[in-house]
Parts: sequence; structure tokens; C-alpha cells
Amino acid sequence: MSGVEEEISAVREDPLMLVSRIATKINTIWLRLTYPFAKFGRGATIDASCDIRRSMSSSISLDDRVHLAPDVWLNVVGPGTSEPKIVLGRGSGIGRRSTISARNRIVLETEVLLAPSVLIMDHAHEFSDVERPILAQGVTSGGQILIERNCWLGYGAVIVCNRGQLTIGRNSVVAANAVVTKSFPPYSVIGGNPARLIKKYDVESKMWVRANG
Repeated sequence: MSGVEEEISAVREDPLMLVSRIATKINTIWLRLTYPFAKFGRGATIDASCDIRRSMSSSISLDDRVHLAPDVWLNVVGPGTSEPKIVLGRGSGIGRRSTISARNRIVLETEVLLAPSVLIMDHAHEFSDVERPILAQGVTSGGQILIERNCWLGYGAVIVCNRGQLTIGRNSVVAANAVVTKSFPPYSVIGGNPARLIKKYDVESKMWVRANG
């Protein structure tokens, strides 16, 4: 469906939807022209309700056709670095109410899709001193997160890395409400709290094989 056809369809569905689409276009143009993003690819769209601080935008890279749905929050912790801390690959889609918070580096490769209310965080709140408020203790040193191409993260999934490198291999599926704190290989179906491997695609047999055999 072309852009014009989408606008016509929106008007037929509900004329007020056109207002939201126009607001998103205006917001996208404003951010592209006035925010110092590390990269702002062609066709990227950011809903007007998204929360991205201008002071953090230089640490954020958006490739072509990245889409941020309503109420997405991109958060960067600590000083800027020579490389962006949040990298969203070409064609990635971030579902509404999702949060990506990076202290070190979070990379989503090409065509990664997030359902609503997903949390991706490469650090945590520090709470080593039980006599001090958690708010006053800052954050942990954390690690880095890589979500390889073509992955799908289901509703309410949580990806948290407290140290080292956490990688979700390409073409994997994270089930709804899963809590992922360790790496998984490509072609995995992951679910549970804490998350475990449910099944994996066997390339030789071209079949999905359950983790229990």
C-alpha cells in the first residue's frame, strides 16, 4: 500500500486519524532537522508522543525505515561516546510503550520487531548500599546487548544485561512476558521467567526441535 493509499484508508477509518499521522510527520521532520542524531535514515518515522531528549540524540542512530510507535522512550545514561549507544537497524519497528535504555550499547540489527511494552536495558539501578535510597545510588556498570536481524520480541518481553555481552541470535522469537538475562543462539524460541530455550530450528532437518529432545 502506497503512502497516499494509507492516508485515504485512515480517513475512511476515522478522519481524526489523519491528525495523528500529520503530527507524526511534523514531529519526524522537526527531529530530523533540529536534533543531532548520530544517524537519521530515510523513511524513519517517530510518533509525536515518543520521548527522546535532544541532549541524548547524538548517542542514537536510526537507520532507514525505522518506526517508533506511540509512547516509545529512548533513554541514554551517562556521558556521550564516539559511537552511538542505541543503534536501530534498517526496517526495525519499536512497539508502543516500549523502552530502550542504554548506558553502554544496545544494537538492534535489520528488521527487528518489538511488540508493545517491551523493555531493553543494558544496566540496572544500583542497590549495593542498603542504607541509601536506590535513587541516590546511580546505575550499575552493566553490559551490552545485541539483537540480531529478523528477531521478534513479544508483548511485555524484558531484555536486561547486567554484565558482559547479551546476544539474541538472528531469526529468534522471544515469547510474551519473557525475562531474558543471557544469550541465545540463532533460530531460537525463548520463553519464561527466567527465559529458557523452548525450541530451536534445525537447519539440516529443516524442522523445529524442542529443547528437551
